[in-house]
Amino acid sequence: RSGEMAKLTQLIDNEVFRAYATYATIVLLKMMLMSVTTAYFRITRKAFVNPEDTASFGKGESAKKYLRTDPDVERVRRGHLNDLENIVPFLGIGLLYALSGPELSTALLHFRIFTGARIVHTFAYLIPLPQPSRGLSWAVGYAVTILMAYKVLKTALYL
Repeated sequence: RSGEMAKLTQLIDNEVFRAYATYATIVLLKMMLMSVTTAYFRITRKAFVNPEDTASFGKGESAKKYLRTDPDVERVRRGHLNDLENIVPFLGIGLLYALSGPELSTALLHFRIFTGARIVHTFAYLIPLPQPSRGLSWAVGYAVTILMAYKVLKTALYL
């Protein structure tokens, strides 16, 4: 059992892994914030999808008008969905990348660019900023994940 703890301690002492853990936590918290933002928009726009969510606005037919879609709520939901489509792959590939032995400076560059691109993407979605800001921020984050995947495959190619 003590051998397992030594390995975990070595992982926590690895600067690249700690950098990964830091930026993974930041993007996960950002993604979690999108859930709260969706709830905020649903409440302030009175746009719900479940009948029980309208109970505080009345019963029966009077509450049914709140069962609707709202363009602002849908915009936040699309931003959140885009996070799921991009942050989840980053988490898996980023972990493998961190464990593949990259230089700390290179790993930090990858993690910081990805995190910055996802934050810009969120602002571009929510404000909204004019295109191509959202598209470019998506492409930059996606490219970083692809580059990390390439490095993992190049380092540990067992195909």
